[in-house]
Amino acid sequence: MIPQISQIALGMVAIPALVLGFIVLGESVIRRMPEARQARLRPWVWMAPMLLIVGVVLVYPLAITVLLSVSDAKGGGFVGLQNYAWAFGKAMQPVLVNNVIWLTVFPTVTTGLAIIAALLLDRVKFERVARTFLILPTAISFVAGSVIWRMMYEYKAPFLPQLGTLNALLKGLGFAPVPWLLEENLNSFALIFVAVWMNLGIATLIISAGVKTIPRDLVEAARLDGAGDASVFRYVTMPMLWPTILVVATTQAIFTLKVFDIVYVMTNGSYGTDVIANKMYHELFVTQHLGHASAIAMLLLLMASPVIILNIRQTRAAA
Repeated sequence: MIPQISQIALGMVAIPALVLGFIVLGESVIRRMPEARQARLRPWVWMAPMLLIVGVVLVYPLAITVLLSVSDAKGGGFVGLQNYAWAFGKAMQPVLVNNVIWLTVFPTVTTGLAIIAALLLDRVKFERVARTFLILPTAISFVAGSVIWRMMYEYKAPFLPQLGTLNALLKGLGFAPVPWLLEENLNSFALIFVAVWMNLGIATLIISAGVKTIPRDLVEAARLDGAGDASVFRYVTMPMLWPTILVVATTQAIFTLKVFDIVYVMTNGSYGTDVIANKMYHELFVTQHLGHASAIAMLLLLMASPVIILNIRQTRAAA
């Protein structure tokens, strides 16, 4: 334990010292150059440590992933685009369909409910209390939340006692228990509900902050002109809230593309619930096919890139 603490302490001191030493050394070299060059070189010298870290943490792993995506299962032989053909083939079609369902339903439902919740919270006196209850699920990890809901969804045969909360309630009311995680037409939506439950608080908090920035004078002026609640929402609230809504929606879409914890803990991709991130985990650690796993990783990157670019542009436009 003591050697580990000493290593951490050494790292906390050594890394900043190395960065500071690099900057001081760079400045001493730059000051000996002509003034015209100093202005051009100084930003690059100061950014060099961060660029190096970005290169090690992001660029290098990305380059290795690209190479592995055109390699065989062991990452040795070159196979061209075979792994990408597999990633877009029959084996991945059900997984891609599930991700499309997630990408369609989850951001739409989460953002829509967050808008409704934010507008309602803005009108009540106990806003802080209600907002606290909405945010509480975010204090739970996705793994813990998934375990909770897996027990809530638990299903037993109709003639057996129901241990799952939802099915126990249904049976108590005289209805047949529902195989929430076993029925293929239902289980993906049951998993999406868990994701909505865990993400709604943060989405509401962000949109609620956007609602607070809307000038009250505009709302009051619209009401004095005879506008009802629907007209105020359509012509005043939505146009001013749209940048915030877009940021929330794109953030939820990015989460959807890389969703893993909920699916892995609750079903492990069984019964037609598999998604891209869980499939990548299976190919990497279970099947141990580096080529397939890397091709899926690149597929995820390609799918997430337009959403990320849209989010960045919207953030810059809002700033």
